Amino acid sequence: MATYVFSDVHGHFGTLDRLLERVSPSSEDTIFMLGDMIDRGPDPISVVKCCHDLPNATVLMGNHEDLMLSYYASFDDPDEKSIAEANWLINGGSTTKDGLRALPADERVELARWLFTLPLFAQTEVGGRRFLMVHAGIDPMRIPQGITNWDEGAIDQLVGEQFRDDLMWIREDFWGLPTGLVNDKGEGPIVIAGHTPTRYLDYMADAPDRPSLDEKGLCQMVRVGACEQTGGVADRWNIDCGCAGGYGFGKLLMLRLDDEEEFYEPVREGE
Repeated sequence: MATYVFSDVHGHFGTLDRLLERVSPSSEDTIFMLGDMIDRGPDPISVVKCCHDLPNATVLMGNHEDLMLSYYASFDDPDEKSIAEANWLINGGSTTKDGLRALPADERVELARWLFTLPLFAQTEVGGRRFLMVHAGIDPMRIPQGITNWDEGAIDQLVGEQFRDDLMWIREDFWGLPTGLVNDKGEGPIVIAGHTPTRYLDYMADAPDRPSLDEKGLCQMVRVGACEQTGGVADRWNIDCGCAGGYGFGKLLMLRLDDEEEFYEPVREGE
């Protein structure tokens, strides 16, 4: 049994479909999807359906799902609805809105109900290391110093005290500081997040482990934060490899946590 994690497909179903076919996770494997299934790309509804149907998958809410749901939750207030719609569409929501409108009503309602239930974070333990997964990151300033208890319940409580918006929207304040979850002996959970295409870490990340672009100029995974304070452990891993930017900008990553092997699929022209 293996554990896989991916994020930020942004409507590029063709890319996701090829990557899943190549990686071929089994029905006994565990999969975590860290949000932003929708918007920008041409086929967000197929991405949502695919993620919904993946066996043994935990799907988190991203900021784009949050934008969509804010729009659908605002129908009783015309002013709020107008603002929510503008916020969603300016962030690439038109393909998702059109795709949902084309669905039969019962299927649209079923998917919407599922999306409203998506959690904001998840945890797993692989190879003796605990991983905390969230769409955007956490606010290190809201993590108390001197943590000694890293069991699942204690971490749930710490993350539960974070601001909801930070879990889906934070950028610089997360990537620029140690989380406080990993001590100077290298003990504690690593945070895996997406949301920020790795190309932008050049302007905000402390101690990246490699360039944000590969030899072809496309985004690649970056581990951040290895320092004396963390016992030399990179305490933040960014797996958003720029699918949102489409062809020529990025690719989709599926990371296998068991051996840290990275499986990539670039977005092809026209998809």
